[in-house]
Amino acid sequence: MASNQEQKAKITLYWLDRSRSHRVLWLLEELGLAYELRTFKRSKDMQAPQELKDVHPLGKSPIISVQVAEDGATPVVIPESGAIVEYLLDHFGPQFVPQRYPEGKEGVTGGETEAWFRYRHLMHYAEGSLMTVLVVALMVLSIREAPVPFFIRPITRSVASKMDTAFVAPNMATNLSFLENQLATAPDGGGFFCGPQLTGADFLMIFPLQAARGRAGLTKEKYPRLVQYVERLEAREAYKRAVKKIEEATGEKFSMSVTD
Repeated sequence: MASNQEQKAKITLYWLDRSRSHRVLWLLEELGLAYELRTFKRSKDMQAPQELKDVHPLGKSPIISVQVAEDGATPVVIPESGAIVEYLLDHFGPQFVPQRYPEGKEGVTGGETEAWFRYRHLMHYAEGSLMTVLVVALMVLSIREAPVPFFIRPITRSVASKMDTAFVAPNMATNLSFLENQLATAPDGGGFFCGPQLTGADFLMIFPLQAARGRAGLTKEKYPRLVQYVERLEAREAYKRAVKKIEEATGEKFSMSVTD
């Protein structure tokens, strides 16, 4: 049964194609919350439409707005995936936050559980260390595949190869090896990054791993646990419901091809 807070809150998700917003839609489905879905499509130059700037000056997605219907206050507008996930879990999803302290160590500095330390780290790591390397990887891929005249193509491919060799490939390998080991050593038998239960970290981690799959070195041969992990998340009923809702709202087949 929904709490009074859930019943009062009016949540709107501003969803953009080929962006990081789909993981927020998946979270809303996992939480079983009522929400309004507003979808937007990129322009031919792959930019977000002006309408998103009317919601928030940065004009990015995801964005959510939350309003408590009874108080008539101006809705709270929240950009950034990490901030959105934390806000939704704070109010509606404590089951997706690992227990912070074992019994008897409440409030003790350094006494937090391993699962909680992983959760806090990965919530920031997904959009920090990992996405930094991945954005460069996608830029290198764009340079390599740029539609330039044939006599310039050797130059662009050479630049892309040098960037890949010097920065992208070694850094992606370091990050993917780290994450493969995180899954292998997850507490209490694992299954997810922080243990046997889904957490907020998993909602944030799915996007960069989907983007890296087949494009930035994430292959089943090298990182079998990571590829199987992503496939299991995509097979969850809530994730499939999120895909169906987007296809119904846009009239187009959902794709996780990423650009932002």
